[in-house]
Amino acid sequence: MRLGGGLFVVLAVGAAGAGYWLLAGVVLAAAVAVLAARMPALGDCPIERWAGGFARLALVVVYGIVFGGYVVPGAPAPAAAGLVLVVAAADLAGLRLPAALRRRLTGALLVAAVLLVVLCSVIAPVPSAGGIGAPDVAGIVVAALVVLPFLRPEPGEHQRGRALTLGVVAVLVAFVALRQLGPVRLGLSATSLRDLLYAADAGQLQPLLTVVVVLATVPVALSTFTGARALLTPRGGLPGASAGVAGAVLALFVTPYAALLLAGFGTVAELVLRARGRRYRETHE
Repeated sequence: MRLGGGLFVVLAVGAAGAGYWLLAGVVLAAAVAVLAARMPALGDCPIERWAGGFARLALVVVYGIVFGGYVVPGAPAPAAAGLVLVVAAADLAGLRLPAALRRRLTGALLVAAVLLVVLCSVIAPVPSAGGIGAPDVAGIVVAALVVLPFLRPEPGEHQRGRALTLGVVAVLVAFVALRQLGPVRLGLSATSLRDLLYAADAGQLQPLLTVVVVLATVPVALSTFTGARALLTPRGGLPGASAGVAGAVLALFVTPYAALLLAGFGTVAELVLRARGRRYRETHE
């Protein structure tokens, strides 16, 4: 479910920096996620909790930005901040999403992704100027960095298969988006996936896209904030409210690119700490 909300913005940001080599960045992020699937959970030391909590709070900010940009385009920043405050209040009130509902939402978003891939595959792409160009190593790394938070596996069983599935979905959606729009149009704005429907001759589905955005951002923002708050403020209370306020302020002022970089660096720090914990356990067993 985490990937669904991210694709609405991360492909545009990645294409703006890497061009057609965005696809290589997505593949790299997917490979890292698959390799990280066997890593243990974060430990209980403060630096690990802060790294994991920071990465998740940045993701909440990204979901808020996506929600504001697609659902309330007239006032995207206030809408983004408002979503963060709403999910923070819901979390502190004890609202949790049932596992069955999360599975249904994940299935619905996967169906939406498949439909998008099919639409873009059967319609001839829009002609775009320029070729693929030489590999942009920096652009590929940045693209992988901003995609990785949405593919990061959680500790548990079957995570390698899940990471692989999500990686394949991300690669397919990135491929058809680049094929239909080209990197220039795709990277023009954080809401350029709206143009993707028009390019695929499916502009009449724009209201449905708005519904999908809501389903892809609001529930996952709530569950992600719950995880962030649990790591940053394990005892809840006022500090949990402070995390919500901090996230709302970030959503109000930061750009999508900055929010994705914050989430990316936080995710890398988390994975490094989890790998260190694995090596420590193996050394002392």
